[in-house]
Amino acid sequence: MLYLWLKAAHVIFVVFWMAGLFMLPRFFVYHQEAPEGSPENALWIEREARLLRIILWPSLVLVWVLGLTLAVSGGWFTQGWLHAKLAAVMVLSAYHVWLADYARHLAAGRRKLSGKRLRLLNEVPGIATAIIVILVILKPF
Repeated sequence: MLYLWLKAAHVIFVVFWMAGLFMLPRFFVYHQEAPEGSPENALWIEREARLLRIILWPSLVLVWVLGLTLAVSGGWFTQGWLHAKLAAVMVLSAYHVWLADYARHLAAGRRKLSGKRLRLLNEVPGIATAIIVILVILKPF
């Protein structure tokens, strides 16, 4: 029964994490459209910081802790699908860290990317999620 609770909690925090990973780049698009130094710009800085602090960072930590706990309890570390899944989750984790860094740059007034580039980057979590779900459900290797 503990396994099922761990699995449920893992899926819940994956959903929270993914929601945040989809939202933050969209926030960046709107943030970049706000004039620098404006009250709207300050609101976007605050929204991005809250999303990172309240949803994204805690979810990232819990996804990893719960996922590794599941892998240990299932004895899956010898299975290829888990190695591929871990690689995909590492890519998503690196993407998360990059987003947090980009939020810091935006807060400092450095707008490095175009809205179009940010919209394209918003596809990263969707592609990674599709790969991860296929690996977990089908266990192709």
